[in-house]
Amino acid sequence: MTNGNQRGGTRDRTRDRNRLVDLAIIAVFDIAGPLVAYSLLRSAGQSAVTALVLSGAFPALGVAAGLIRHRRVDTIGVLVLAGIAVGTVLGLLSGDPRLVLVEGSVPTAVFGLLCLGSLWARRPLIYRFAIEFIGADTPRGRDFESRWDYPGFRHAFRLFTVVWGITYLAEAAARVIIVETTSTATALAVSKVMPYVVSAALVAWMIAYGRHARREGERIAAAQGAAQGAAQGAAQGAAEPVARASRAATSLR
Repeated sequence: MTNGNQRGGTRDRTRDRNRLVDLAIIAVFDIAGPLVAYSLLRSAGQSAVTALVLSGAFPALGVAAGLIRHRRVDTIGVLVLAGIAVGTVLGLLSGDPRLVLVEGSVPTAVFGLLCLGSLWARRPLIYRFAIEFIGADTPRGRDFESRWDYPGFRHAFRLFTVVWGITYLAEAAARVIIVETTSTATALAVSKVMPYVVSAALVAWMIAYGRHARREGERIAAAQGAAQGAAQGAAQGAAEPVARASRAATSLR
C-alpha cells in the first residue's frame, strides 16, 4: 500500500510539473513573447507587417517545443503553423498587417468545421481527441472506450462536438471583426488572449454539464434502478478527459 501511495504521489507531482511547464510555454511563447516583441520592434521603427511577422516566430517556437515535449505530431499544432505561414506570406506580399493578424482565424475556423463535419463519422472528433489524450491502449482508455455503448455517453460527445464546432467558428469570425475594426496592437492583444478565454468557457460548461448529467443519472437511478441511471450518468465520465484535452489543445493554438 505504501509503494502504491508513493507511486501515486510521484505521478501527481509529475503531472503537476508538466502542467506548470505547459503554462509557462503558453505564457512565454503564445502571449507575452509576441506582444513584447511587437511593441519593441515598433518602437525600433519597424513596420507593422514586419513586427507582426517577426513576433509570429514565438508561437511557432511554442508549437515546436510542444511537439518535442510530447514526441508526436499534433493536428492543432500543424494547423497553427499553417495559419502562421499563410498569414506571413499574405502580409509580406500585400503589406497589409490585417492579413497577418487574421492567420489566427484560419486554424480556428478549420478546427470548427472539422468538428461539425465529424458528426457524420462513426465517432465525433472530440471523442477521438479524448481517447487519444487518455491513451487507447491503457486500462483507463479501454474503460473509457467501453462507455460508448451507453446512449447518454454518445449523446454527450456529440453535443460537445457541436458546441466546440460552433464556438470555434464564432471565435474565428470575432477575430476577423476585431482585426477590421480596431488598431493592430489591440487586435494582436485580443487575438492572443481570446483563445484561452474561449477554452476556459468551454471547460467550465463541460464540467457544469457533467455535474448536471451525474445528478440526473442519480435521480433516475433512484427512481428506476442503477442500470438505467448508469447509462444516463455516463456523460459525467466524458467531461473531465475532454476538458483536459481542451487545455492541451489550447496550448498549441
